[in-house]
Amino acid sequence: MPNDSSLDRRLLLEYVRVTEAAAIACSRLVGAGQKDAADALAVKAMRAAFDRVPARGRIVIGEGERDEAPMLFIGEEVGPKDESLPAVDIAVDPLEGTNLCAKGMPGALAVMAIARRGNLLAAPDTYMHRIASGPAGKGVIALDKSPRENLLALAEAKGKRPSEMVVVVLDRPRHTEIIRELHEAGASVRLISDGDVNPAVATGLVGSDVDMFMGRGGAPEGVLAAAALCCLGGEFQGRLAFRNPEERERAIGMGMKDPDQLLQMNDIVRGECFFVASGVTQGPLLRGVETHGGRVKVHSIALRSDTGTVRYFSTDTSTAHLPLSDARA
Repeated sequence: MPNDSSLDRRLLLEYVRVTEAAAIACSRLVGAGQKDAADALAVKAMRAAFDRVPARGRIVIGEGERDEAPMLFIGEEVGPKDESLPAVDIAVDPLEGTNLCAKGMPGALAVMAIARRGNLLAAPDTYMHRIASGPAGKGVIALDKSPRENLLALAEAKGKRPSEMVVVVLDRPRHTEIIRELHEAGASVRLISDGDVNPAVATGLVGSDVDMFMGRGGAPEGVLAAAALCCLGGEFQGRLAFRNPEERERAIGMGMKDPDQLLQMNDIVRGECFFVASGVTQGPLLRGVETHGGRVKVHSIALRSDTGTVRYFSTDTSTAHLPLSDARA
């Protein structure tokens, strides 16, 4: 392994195996209407898979606070207890889009981001206002601009007419004004019910027709999207939106000097990082888990910030070689 100044590229494949395990485990409940049970399967499989990765991980974005989640909680240590191994911080969402999985809808993922210890934003499980785009948006879009201003500025930077721009927004009542303003400015607005990591990452991928993502959603998903766009050379800004004073105090206790600050990309992800995701259901970013006879195939993406590399993986495995909890019924 290299010294602590860089991430070992060999770890990237190891973490792909972790998201693969989570995706396969929960895929047997796609369309079963059991979102909590599917999430529990993904969490259990991901937690077990971490033990096989040669790195000392610490969960900084996870399933919740210590008293709310049995595993992959914020602050939990994962992986071997070998002091000679590199120390990393990990943001995880074992099943991003639990409702999508339960309803058999597109876009559910098993996803994580990895950085050197101390280099990922540690924040409570709260909400975040955010805006995201690909490389054309760097220095162009800003969270403090209006939706119209951002749309027109990004359209100009991309050499497109406003009517050619596609913006993804979560379909929530709180976003009514954002949607109205984007429509009035001429944009094509795609509303999604859940799973906002998928479209946020898509803004940075060559060949994607998604130009921008904006709105308020979960902070964990915001951190994961920021890590992906860091790898892709894109733009991301966020600001935490606390639901109560306790969350604000928790953020301060976790090291945030100004919990209301505008979070630039390098406030969320510092230094090198990896982003890894495996598809659970068919989606714009990845195909879902497929089973054919006694075999299962899972599709994944892996990103590196230091090289800007985008790698796609398809892993075909015999169900006979999977742990019982991971094999589809």
